[in-house]
Amino acid sequence: MEHGNERYYAPLVVEVTDADDGKQIRTILERRLGVSRKLLSQVKLTEHGLTLNEERVYTTAIAKSGDTIRLRMEQEESEDILPQPIPIEVVYEDDSLLIVNKPAGMIVHPTHGHYTNTLANGVVHHWKERGERVRFRPIHRLDEETSGLVAIAKTSYVHQQLSEQLQAGTVMKLYRAYVYGVPVPATGTINEPIDRDDEQPHLRVVRPDGYPSITHYEVIASYPGREGTTAASVRMKLETGRTHQIRVHMRHIGCPLIGDKFYGPEHNNRIEEWELAAGRHALHAEMLGFVHPIKKVPMEWQAPLPAELARLEKLLGADETSSPTSTYRKENLE
Repeated sequence: MEHGNERYYAPLVVEVTDADDGKQIRTILERRLGVSRKLLSQVKLTEHGLTLNEERVYTTAIAKSGDTIRLRMEQEESEDILPQPIPIEVVYEDDSLLIVNKPAGMIVHPTHGHYTNTLANGVVHHWKERGERVRFRPIHRLDEETSGLVAIAKTSYVHQQLSEQLQAGTVMKLYRAYVYGVPVPATGTINEPIDRDDEQPHLRVVRPDGYPSITHYEVIASYPGREGTTAASVRMKLETGRTHQIRVHMRHIGCPLIGDKFYGPEHNNRIEEWELAAGRHALHAEMLGFVHPIKKVPMEWQAPLPAELARLEKLLGADETSSPTSTYRKENLE
């Protein structure tokens, strides 16, 4: 840390080239780093937030070839989140980014009436133990009962950059689900709008006046099942990120998730042994990939199936039949 020890995070540094000679600092930072106007407005208010050759400057200052621009963000903390020594599985971490494998049954962020035992509580404690002052900024969220990878930005710049990648559709998020029935065709796209259910606002439904929602899927294995009921293991890629999107879309095509309390099949059509094995809706965020906002290189992370879904897969696979798409590759969904 520089200038005031723990006041700032490590700076973003730009060496001015001939191509940027004579341009305003604001223009250079927007072009080279994609820094937002909002972030520039924030950093210029602090003593060492924006410097040119270590001299404090305005965003309109003119830079010359060979100059060095430094942008420093003040350290922040989530003071409204109670640190708790909750075990978290860290998949990857550096100065700007944290990737965790969230277990099922855990909410990502505190909500009204649920202020503790969330992923945020555990992550904030993890950072305090490491002596880091960081604000909890998840890039995306998972339902309480969905397990898998969650990305958390450690600075406002990283959050902005990853949010833009998410909006542009360049973040690769792959999910594994176990469903009743076998989707037909084996590889396809569900393009159906989703919005709240008028009668049950906490639920979502496919409706013509809903928000555009697109889910790409591929069957990777099918199972003959019990009592004449078939099942399948399916991988999905989300092109949009609506609440409960996978669960709603799979129910819409007649293949609801095993273990889903809200979007599963009618009670008398559920296989109790499958439901008990899963213990929750059978959905796992198994792969996450994007361009690292600081390193500027593509990176990918994977999370293995949790024990309860591995147990379900073993139960289903006792009489597994080969699927024509069982030689799955993630490129099939790109």
